[in-house]
Amino acid sequence: MNKHIKKVAVIGSGIMGSGIACHFANIGVEVLLLDIVPRELNDKEKAKGLTLQDKVVRNRMVNDSLSAALKSKPSPIYHQKFANRITTGNMEDDISKVSKVDWIIEVVVERLDIKKQVFENLEKYRTPGTLITSNTSGIPIKFMSEGRSEDFQKHFCGTHFFNPARYLKLFEIIPGPKTDADVLSFLNGYGEKYLGKTSVVAKDTPAFIGNRIGIFSIQSLFHMVKDMDMTVEEVDKLTGPVIGRPKSATFRTVDVVGLDTLVHVANGIYDNCSDDERHDLFKLPGFIDTMMENKWLGSKTGQGFYKKSKDDKGKTEILTLDLDTMDYRSKKSAKFATLELTKTIDKVVDRFSVLVGGKDKAGEFYRKSFGQLFAYVSHRIPEITDELYKIDDAMKAGFGWEHGPFQIWDSVGLEKGLEFIKAEGLEVAAWVQDMKASGKDSFYTVKEGSTYFYDIPSKSIEKIPGQDSFIILDNIRKSKEVFKNSGVVVEDLGDGILNVEFQSKMNTIGGDVLAGLNKAIDMAEKDFQGLVVGNQAANFSVGANIGMIFMMAVEQEYDELNMAIKMFQDTMMRMRYSSIPTVSAPHGMTLGGGCELSLHADMVVAAAETYIGLVEFGVGVIPGGGGSKEFAVRAQDTFKKNDVELNVLQEYFLTIGMAKVSTSAYEAFDLGILQHGKDVVVVNKDRQIATAKAYAKLMAKQGYTQPVKRSDIKVLGKQALGMFLVGTDSMEASHYISEHDKKIANKLAYVMAGGDLSEPTLVNEQYLLDLEREAFLSLCTERKTLERIQHMLKTGKPLRN
Repeated sequence: MNKHIKKVAVIGSGIMGSGIACHFANIGVEVLLLDIVPRELNDKEKAKGLTLQDKVVRNRMVNDSLSAALKSKPSPIYHQKFANRITTGNMEDDISKVSKVDWIIEVVVERLDIKKQVFENLEKYRTPGTLITSNTSGIPIKFMSEGRSEDFQKHFCGTHFFNPARYLKLFEIIPGPKTDADVLSFLNGYGEKYLGKTSVVAKDTPAFIGNRIGIFSIQSLFHMVKDMDMTVEEVDKLTGPVIGRPKSATFRTVDVVGLDTLVHVANGIYDNCSDDERHDLFKLPGFIDTMMENKWLGSKTGQGFYKKSKDDKGKTEILTLDLDTMDYRSKKSAKFATLELTKTIDKVVDRFSVLVGGKDKAGEFYRKSFGQLFAYVSHRIPEITDELYKIDDAMKAGFGWEHGPFQIWDSVGLEKGLEFIKAEGLEVAAWVQDMKASGKDSFYTVKEGSTYFYDIPSKSIEKIPGQDSFIILDNIRKSKEVFKNSGVVVEDLGDGILNVEFQSKMNTIGGDVLAGLNKAIDMAEKDFQGLVVGNQAANFSVGANIGMIFMMAVEQEYDELNMAIKMFQDTMMRMRYSSIPTVSAPHGMTLGGGCELSLHADMVVAAAETYIGLVEFGVGVIPGGGGSKEFAVRAQDTFKKNDVELNVLQEYFLTIGMAKVSTSAYEAFDLGILQHGKDVVVVNKDRQIATAKAYAKLMAKQGYTQPVKRSDIKVLGKQALGMFLVGTDSMEASHYISEHDKKIANKLAYVMAGGDLSEPTLVNEQYLLDLEREAFLSLCTERKTLERIQHMLKTGKPLRN
């Protein structure tokens, strides 16, 4: 199907509908967002003398919903200006406009009768050939298109986005009885390439794939918590980051999503899956019924499994629901000896074998929960899907699991998993025993950089489709490694391009990482054509190793610290002035030194979800790896006229001084971190390394020439310095900043002004780097700075004096 999506219509502007509309606007698509017309005036409209015929009234529902979505945090949109791509209207006055769109997405209330009415109305205006889909979380697709035309049914299916649409990657595609295969293929590719999703074609079964397995997992824990006499805190401790799942774990996640939402889906599965071998598990336990009666639904009602409260002194305290007494109590600590054994194991996948071997309650919990999960997912094939990898994809993309059920099973071992299942009194699906009998002991295997899975119908190992657009570092790391130290792994991506992958904790940048970067540049300049700096961890880099800086400063090893900072600066300059193109591929948190590295690359290929900024002020210093210098350079590069030079410089100064961090890669352009015409953004993070490689290869092919070092940087000297010092004096006098904040700001001002030169002067980059390093080192001698660094090391949060 050769189809181009230029405009979509989203029908229904609730939280989900507005979120979907915003995400299409995120990727540059024009959106028509429609909702119903109000049947009565509200008090404000009555006071203004408006009538039900006024447009502002008729569009109130849609405009209020979209406005609320745009104000929500985290934001559903990459950049507020992208909201201009959304046009609002109502289902009576504007429904005819759907004739001009390429895709209609229905997101109305989860009632089949209402959905069918909407589809009947839409078909009056829909142009034949237009895609039309329903974002339902569980209503059978086969019922929705009954009575519709052949063309409607051919182009109709379910497309289930997970909420929030911007952040959760799962995009389930559910065919109806007459959906054309080309439509499914198109949506599968569009979801992955353009929407940045993990597209999964599911069968038309209750709750599809993600919610069927996800709700089972939660319901299993609901029943287990009583059987094992566990607390809410204990379950959340065991089901969070330690096993590669979100910090909200189980009960806090339910609070955020809403208990009523979970109950609705669970009841739907219970009512419609009578043949499910674990049917009784979907029956809600008593404490859930009590919570529903009390309307303890979570965040939306102010209390659920957790409740925010204030003590007699006004201090906020998070209380926890005691599932035995159904009263709220102070939070209890949850500690397990088994978890202590995993503290030195950085990779989550390597922890599972340790966790299931635990001798305490935690070990028992993992054996029971995994045993039940393994058995359940084995029986869902071929009911909900024919391919086991789709279950893993759905759980990773829809529920934020780092590893899916079959990947976890592989990590503990096939035989161990079967033992856990047997211990629970359960049986595994016959196909697993067939797989074992055939001599295969894992669900996945990696060959030649690609992942293969056990295909049940053919009883053979098949390559997971769609991998050609991706480079999966986990799959190539061992076979393509050309250099390694404790800080980095350098891999050969092929076609003359190397990749530097950080391996330090939180991808912090210390001596080994810098040495690895220099080694990679040496190798690339000698035997390759280009260099990518990228990884596929949760975050690109949280910055320099401040622990190392703190120790050197405390020990007053200032010569060593000076050398370390100079090495950082020199490495950044090598990123810019090497003889091969360098491409940075930031994603997630890209802070401090991670940001500085991206500032000095020839090009940045950023994931849309990149939160990037120079945050050094939070620990009492200025950017010391070339960031302060680079902002001074970029400021002068944007000077237009003499009368605005100070204003431009001030904007860059404030970006550092206020430690601004973008909430998306698109916002980073506003901050001057990314540059239009040079840097690009990719929506699908899975494509990022492959895209960065392609750009590095293209630059090399076009004849990359090593840049000439700059000596034409205009600095304003006393003219700018005076302005900055007056500003910081005023801010201190007004109690906006502390004395120490002022000291840091003044140091930054000195660097960005180019010192106290008597007149504007042209300087080179090394001049600014020397000023930057001197300022950084002087701040490291300050007691207040050391206090801030120590606080950051202990809490992970900046301290303001």
